[in-house]
Amino acid sequence: MPHLDAAFNLARCLMRNAHDAEDVVQESMMRALTYYRSFRGDNARAWLLQIVRNTAYAVFNVKHGTSNPANDDENTLADLPDLSDGPDILLMRKEHRAQIARLLQGLPIELREVLVLREFEELSYKEIARITETPIGTVMSRLSRARHLLADGLSRESISHG
Repeated sequence: MPHLDAAFNLARCLMRNAHDAEDVVQESMMRALTYYRSFRGDNARAWLLQIVRNTAYAVFNVKHGTSNPANDDENTLADLPDLSDGPDILLMRKEHRAQIARLLQGLPIELREVLVLREFEELSYKEIARITETPIGTVMSRLSRARHLLADGLSRESISHG
């Protein structure tokens, strides 16, 4: 249960839809409970996130006949409130979060998932490699490429908006 927020964040990132993410998390929790006795690792969070990732891909395959969860829907990241500053700062932060969320959703799934796991969930490269079933070098290169694409997108948008 302490990793439920992380599970939903990853599912939301992969599915791009809050309703589908909830379904994925529910299915993942059922799978985790079913196979908990076989868990022999030291990191339950990484284990659960791997189940979430695998479930998201499986659900997407069934729904869409493909392995790339990429249906478009609203971004809830931009709607998170932050009441620590005045209305002008809050508006700027909301717009910035919306911009980041939009750019993040535009990344290819393999780049988006490593970026979310590293930056939002603060997992190590080794944990991400285990979850995504890729070598650490691949995780590092995907993360670098994702950061570069995100930074380029932010630069392009800031130049076009003055």
